[in-house]
Amino acid sequence: QVQLVESGGGLVQAGGSVRLSCAVSGGTFSRYNMGWFRRAPGKEREFVAAIDPSGRSTTHANVVKGRFTISRDNAKSTVYLQMNSLKPEDTAVYYCNLGGNWGRGTQVTVSS
Repeated sequence: QVQLVESGGGLVQAGGSVRLSCAVSGGTFSRYNMGWFRRAPGKEREFVAAIDPSGRSTTHANVVKGRFTISRDNAKSTVYLQMNSLKPEDTAVYYCNLGGNWGRGTQVTVSS
């Protein structure tokens, strides 16, 4: 059974940085695309970024492009989301995804 555990969220001031981690167990991590999504208060969950199994190909949503970077370490079965130049509108619960599997999320709150 695949399990995903996000960490690294917290309270940060606008303009600051945070790095999220998602540790994966119970599956062959290096075979799968990985993704980050987020759900802001009162909004639907939205796509943030994705990365292919090798880590060489990435996609980022336009609203985070140039500020956020997804990466992975297959030896550690972990995917990361480096978040820079944070804005209050980035406040959300951030989830990682592997196929149909989701973690419980980690809260990121950006104060103005």
